[in-house]
Amino acid sequence: MKPQYFVAILFATSLYWMYLLYAPFLLSILIASLLAVSTSNIQDFFEKTFRSKLLAALTSSFLLATIFFAPLGYFLATMSIQLNSMDPEVLLKIELYIKDFMASPPAYLSLVAPYIQDSLQDLNINTITSTILSFAGQIGSFSAGFLKSALLIVIFYFFAQFNGSFIMGYIKRVIQMSVEETTLLAKEISSVMSVVFYSILTTAMFEGILFGVAISFMGYNGLLFGIMYGFASFIPVIGGIVMWLPFMIYEFSIGNSENAIFIALYSVIVISIVADTFIKPLIIKEINKRILDEDDTRMHELIIFFAIIAGLATFGFWGMILGPAITAFFLTLLKLFEARSEACKEEK
Repeated sequence: MKPQYFVAILFATSLYWMYLLYAPFLLSILIASLLAVSTSNIQDFFEKTFRSKLLAALTSSFLLATIFFAPLGYFLATMSIQLNSMDPEVLLKIELYIKDFMASPPAYLSLVAPYIQDSLQDLNINTITSTILSFAGQIGSFSAGFLKSALLIVIFYFFAQFNGSFIMGYIKRVIQMSVEETTLLAKEISSVMSVVFYSILTTAMFEGILFGVAISFMGYNGLLFGIMYGFASFIPVIGGIVMWLPFMIYEFSIGNSENAIFIALYSVIVISIVADTFIKPLIIKEINKRILDEDDTRMHELIIFFAIIAGLATFGFWGMILGPAITAFFLTLLKLFEARSEACKEEK
């Protein structure tokens, strides 16, 4: 056996065992690496300010941890207090309202009313309570999993920021590509991920503020439900409904029809249609223009917008990072193939 074949077999074997060893952490490592790439300008700023790579990496990791943990921690603490102090009479009012509503539904629901009535015939305060407790358990389970993955991501993010230049230099030396091609690939992905990261934060905060302000005027905790809406906005299609539908039902159940209609129309028209459909691409476009100066490295904002949606639909919460990264990587490879084809034509 030739020595190079033996080395190749050893490398393939070690690669397989490395995969088995680190498989539970691969997604966290990938997300952390992409976040480090997208916030490289922040890391550069801190390095110039502190003149210390370690201190800069610690500071940027602390900021990322604050983004992850502060809103979710406030949400979990407040929701736990709210669920433990929930008045059973409130649940009873909701039960009576739903049953009365389905007993004499409006004309536009006449076709589906029999099916809904069959599904709600066993509805009572016990089933509502058990459903709420089950939902609370699901929230707790999701939050625990999210906190675990977020903690791992922050740890890997720190190492990616602290050793980023060394890792990138090593990758450029190992892969069979020219310096120009690896530089272009890194630049394209870094540019797109920066736009994605800042766009996601900005749009989530914007929609959360819109919902929180409206809810606060109705006497609710605007900060809490604004944070909840910001997280819910990451869910494709039904994200907003998860938030405003319970408010609408509750307001109807206590007789505040005006508030119920307002929150439904406001959420659908102002947030879902105007903000999410029309303003969100404009936000991406503006961030795209401010972060990237050269037109040839700028990905169209609609491509980024649909890449975020596709990523969320395919991979879940972290798909908002993976979707644009996969798309940017693919489009950059197409550019490299195009450049190589043009070079081959010129040589001929």
